[in-house]
Amino acid sequence: MYLLKTSASFDSAHFLSGYQGKCANIHGHRWLVEASFYGEMLKPSGSEQGMLMDFADVKREVRALANRFDHTFIYEENTLRAATVEALEGEGFEMVTVFFQPTAENFAKYFFDELRAKGLPVKSVSVYETPENCAVYEEELQCTL
Repeated sequence: MYLLKTSASFDSAHFLSGYQGKCANIHGHRWLVEASFYGEMLKPSGSEQGMLMDFADVKREVRALANRFDHTFIYEENTLRAATVEALEGEGFEMVTVFFQPTAENFAKYFFDELRAKGLPVKSVSVYETPENCAVYEEELQCTL
């Protein structure tokens, strides 16, 4: 089996609602998203001959997903008071509401699902919230290429 990997990063702030520890407070990360794609057959001819897929295609998709969150404040729906959201938006802050606790684990699954929904043969997604700590999401492989 062949594997391709590409990565993209984004800077954002978040907090973990209900968490008992430092991460309950607003803080930032330089997140790194690393996605792996798989297949058993290389393209036999054409401009992509000898390739599993074009790196430019998977790189574009991973970067587009990461760019949605770059330089934003990410928060889980219904974890901030409406007045807080209104005040932050009134100050012009870029905010992204997600429907999950914004942990590395949940982001790994989110990116995996988004890439799969685009029809890409994603094997796994790792999300680093620090250079030393990452979460990985993968499902059992069923190769179709």
